[in-house]
Amino acid sequence: MSQLRPFSKLPALNTATVLLVENEEQFQQSLAEALVEETSVTVNVRLSKSLPLPTDSDDSRPRIDLVVFIINLTSELSFQSAEASLKYLDPGYFLGKVCFMVTNGRNASVPMERLDAVRKLAATLHCPLLFAEDKTPDGVASAAERLWTILKVAAGLVPITTALYLSNLSRCTLPPDIDQPSFN
Repeated sequence: MSQLRPFSKLPALNTATVLLVENEEQFQQSLAEALVEETSVTVNVRLSKSLPLPTDSDDSRPRIDLVVFIINLTSELSFQSAEASLKYLDPGYFLGKVCFMVTNGRNASVPMERLDAVRKLAATLHCPLLFAEDKTPDGVASAAERLWTILKVAAGLVPITTALYLSNLSRCTLPPDIDQPSFN
């Protein structure tokens, strides 16, 4: 199983490619449909349950500009799958070409420890952490819009702005008391 490398292929003109990785595939398809509706450039959306990607399609696969790990907070398996998939990414992806998107953050049954674990993971890797509402069409559209902003920069479609610069501005940080118990 090989690692996915960010700069192994040349970029295509006016094209952005995003890889959505979600173990449960609940939110993945609706987010992909919302992203493809962008008309100013060609958006290629690739879907995967986990990494590594199959090596037999490596030659036909386009350059992937952004990898998005979608984590459902109500599922421990979703977090574990995302965490296990990270080892199949080349370290170059962590220079502004990876982000985490969390769903079901408002669910009262979600343990705070799971949210803290996702925040620690995103902060450790210096990646943006986005929260998304996956139950309504407006929530999906809003999530797609925020993701499109990051994708444009990661694909090099925004002049004078690099993915590393945007990543530094939008990365997840931890409050100093993250290891303290949460008070409700």
